[in-house]
Formats: sequence, C-alpha cells, structure tokens
Amino acid sequence: MSSLVFSSVDWSSPSLWLSVFSIAFNPLAWNIVARNGMSFFARDPPSFKRPTLSSSYPSTEYRNKTITRLFGGNARYGCYFLAIMIFAFGILRDTLYERALKDQPAHALLPAPLNTLVPAALFLAGQTFVLTSTWALGVTGTFLGDYFGILMDHRVDGFPFNVLRDPMYVGSTLCFVAAQEAKSESKKEL
Repeated sequence: MSSLVFSSVDWSSPSLWLSVFSIAFNPLAWNIVARNGMSFFARDPPSFKRPTLSSSYPSTEYRNKTITRLFGGNARYGCYFLAIMIFAFGILRDTLYERALKDQPAHALLPAPLNTLVPAALFLAGQTFVLTSTWALGVTGTFLGDYFGILMDHRVDGFPFNVLRDPMYVGSTLCFVAAQEAKSESKKEL
C-alpha cells in the first residue's frame, strides 16, 4: 500500500515542495517568532546583546516582550497580532496545499460510495476537533498566549482534550487527508 502511495506522487512537482515547505514552515516560524520575541526584527534597547545560538532559544516573548512592546505594552494586542499572522499563513498554506493536490495525478484509494463518505466523515471529524479545541482554549489559548504571559485559569480537560492529546494537529491532519481523497475523486470524474 505504501509503495502504491509513494509511486503515485509526482515528486518533481514544484507545487508539492512549496506545499511541504509551507506546512513545515508555519509552526516552526511562529514558535521561533514567539520564543525569540522577534528580537532580530525589532529595535532593541542599547543594553541588548545579540543572542548566540545557545542563548537565543530560552529567551521568550514572556521575558523580552518585544512583540508586546510593538503594541504599546498590551500583551493581548501582541497575541492577537500573532494570531492574525498564524491564521493568514494558514490560509496561504491551505491554498498551496490545494494547488499541489491539483498538480498531482488522481488515484482514488476508495471505491464508491466510500470515496465520498469517508472524506466527508474525516473532514467533519477534523473540523470538530479543530473548532471545539479553539472554542475551549479561546483565541489567546490557541495562538500562543502563554508566550505573552496570558494564562488560562485552569487546565482544559474537557472535549476534545479528553479524547486526544493534540486535537488541533489531529483535526488538521484529518482535514488534509479528506481534502486529498476528495480532490482525487473530483479529478477522476473530470
């Protein structure tokens, strides 16, 4: 099965690699920005010493407050800014993923009617996990508010966190798989 999947991918497609890059880049970038407080992009106080590789990792937005300072000391505004950036880059990532799917050959993995029902169920489950975890955490809980010193009053242990450890990642993955199978089926019909 895995050899069928790997042999049916057009590895030479630039859109595939651009999509892979954007999927890997987004969480890496926003964690680096939040952990380092954008200190390489903002004007630092004169006493600031440029961090070395070993010292830059522990310096966080919580300690440096660089993004917070960009918003006049308001940590919530800094967190909301980061949330908008994460969301915008997520839309870009999804667009690049959709383009990569269009450029790939169509190979439906499931027979009818499962080729419609399974992607729909996967997408519904994925969106349920993503949306309910966002609802449970709120904007600041979802988009790295803890890096800004914005902490929740208590640990969230209700649904979907009582079912999955990482419901947003699992939900997003389910949606990506559902989109792939749905695109394969729609391309096959053309």
